[in-house]
Amino acid sequence: MRFKQIFGTLLLALAVAAVMQGDDDDHKKDDNKNKRGKWNTLTGQQPLVIGHRGASGYLPEHTLEAYRRAIELGADFIEPDLVSTKDGVLIARHEPLLDGTTNVASIAKFASKKTTKILDGIPTLGFYASDFTLKEIKELRAIQPNSARPQQYNGLYEIPTFEEVLDLVEKWGWGTRKIVGVYPETKHPTFHFALGLPLEDKLLAALEKHKLNRSDSPVFIQSFETANLQYLSTKTKVRLVQLIDADDVALDGSLTFAAPYDKPYNYAVTGDPRGFADLVKPAGLADIAKYADGIGPWKRYIVSVRGRDNDKNGKADDVNGDGSVNDADKTATTPSALIANAHAAGLFVHAYTFRNEKGTLASDYKGDPKNEFIQFFLLGVDGVFTDFTDTGVAARTAAEAMLP
Repeated sequence: MRFKQIFGTLLLALAVAAVMQGDDDDHKKDDNKNKRGKWNTLTGQQPLVIGHRGASGYLPEHTLEAYRRAIELGADFIEPDLVSTKDGVLIARHEPLLDGTTNVASIAKFASKKTTKILDGIPTLGFYASDFTLKEIKELRAIQPNSARPQQYNGLYEIPTFEEVLDLVEKWGWGTRKIVGVYPETKHPTFHFALGLPLEDKLLAALEKHKLNRSDSPVFIQSFETANLQYLSTKTKVRLVQLIDADDVALDGSLTFAAPYDKPYNYAVTGDPRGFADLVKPAGLADIAKYADGIGPWKRYIVSVRGRDNDKNGKADDVNGDGSVNDADKTATTPSALIANAHAAGLFVHAYTFRNEKGTLASDYKGDPKNEFIQFFLLGVDGVFTDFTDTGVAARTAAEAMLP
């Protein structure tokens, strides 16, 4: 599908949405819509730009420096992923494993800590945060895991605690430009629970300390698992978000589901036959609405990508001839009904992850990441997770000028 056709599809989708809200001659309904706002989001208000792991496109992820940069670039929320140290302190790391995002492997005295643990059902060798005390964690330094991104900051920044992230937000967000929210994710809660290091109550205690454990707090708590969100729904009024994953995209644009990306891991433990694909069905969304306020789907649930297979080998072709096959060789599919279905269930939609690298962009976007953001904003997404906050903010401004 060519880019101008995408926007034709969007205009049609917007028109259909307008019809679903009521007849154009029904002035009372039109007035109510205008009072909500002009965006096609759940509330009609402006969609959020969320600093995914901070400004991780520019600086090593989950560092105070990356969070600060995201705030400076205009993020509405910053996202710290949370894991636990051996002594039960919440720190900001993308995974329990430290290998890819820190210099731990280069520190000789920690070599003996490399071990194999069962992580979401898979034996995984590496350095686990849960084997390090906070004092030891503070000896490590962050590195940029994406080799295509700036590497000159490797080894400069500490690994922050969740408390330090909250202190930063208070100082650099609330006390300066505007209120900036925090969007913590509990990483692998079943794994941590089995270690005797549950995340949830410590998370709530930190929010309580900062007077953020309220329904109107600028806070969302997210998880790929369901049981811990259901537990949290009985303990807090903070908004909760069910993340929804998949393994990959097939040649035709359909999503594939291989373990452990096929279902919430607590489902695998309890033998629940449902998977992530079931959660995005209307019945699954209705079930989520019983304990959560929104969903955080991989963006390919909303707009996927389809490859070419001219040589009939069952694999996508290197269409642009750059020696690799990625999203730049593929075309965007027709948008799904997920946003509309989630909104019908009363759930907002925060999609992930939007990046600037050309290999992450379908060919329809002509190499300009703003075009992908704009499509999703016009489709009615309520928020986007992005490694490049400034691009998301600029695209939101551009999308607003296109609203009817």
